[in-house]
Amino acid sequence: MQELSIFIDESGDFGKLCEECPYYLITLVLHEQKNSIKTQVENLDISLSQIGLQNHTIHTGPLIRREKEYQNNSLKERYSIFTKLYRFTCKVPIKYKNITINKKQCNDDLKLIQMLSKKLAAFIKENYNYFNKFDNIIVYYDNGQMQLTKILSSVFGSLFDENNVEFRGGVPNEYKLFQTADFLCTLSLLEEKLNNNRNLTNSENKFFGSARKLRKNFLKHVEKLKFCQ
Repeated sequence: MQELSIFIDESGDFGKLCEECPYYLITLVLHEQKNSIKTQVENLDISLSQIGLQNHTIHTGPLIRREKEYQNNSLKERYSIFTKLYRFTCKVPIKYKNITINKKQCNDDLKLIQMLSKKLAAFIKENYNYFNKFDNIIVYYDNGQMQLTKILSSVFGSLFDENNVEFRGGVPNEYKLFQTADFLCTLSLLEEKLNNNRNLTNSENKFFGSARKLRKNFLKHVEKLKFCQ
């Protein structure tokens, strides 16, 4: 039996447009279950435990901005944590796909829902032969935004037999690939900003050194993980 897991994270919100960051972005991380990630998970856990972070869930955005649980960590410590998740992400057998909407093109939530649904459905249809080879497709989303939960249920439910698609919740500390989805979603948003001639924030510049270093050290490498059939 062939099984595909899809871990989903989002950046942005429904509702009022934010001029500073007008993008709504969904990242889908695809993992074929026949390809084990046990060794990579164990290695990440060991590397985190060595710096006193046993059972730690990495949250990439707060890590970059020195927020929440990372307020007392130095830049060097935060960068070390970031690179551990980066190396894990590059080593696990996954691919990812971004779906991006500029909310300036949407005058209300209904339009945003329609555009997201259309783009997600188009991606699946374009690669239907790939998805259709799996006996089971398990979609993981933490139900953080009800609108996105409904979009996922509607699109996957309409394109696949209900016996072949399963929806699961879960939280990032239960699945490392949730953390990978968050990591790739955060990097993808930064890439979107740079591609649209928007500057990095002060905290982002301080963390990565510059936009050029961000592209050279990280964005160039995760580009190889993008889904392509």
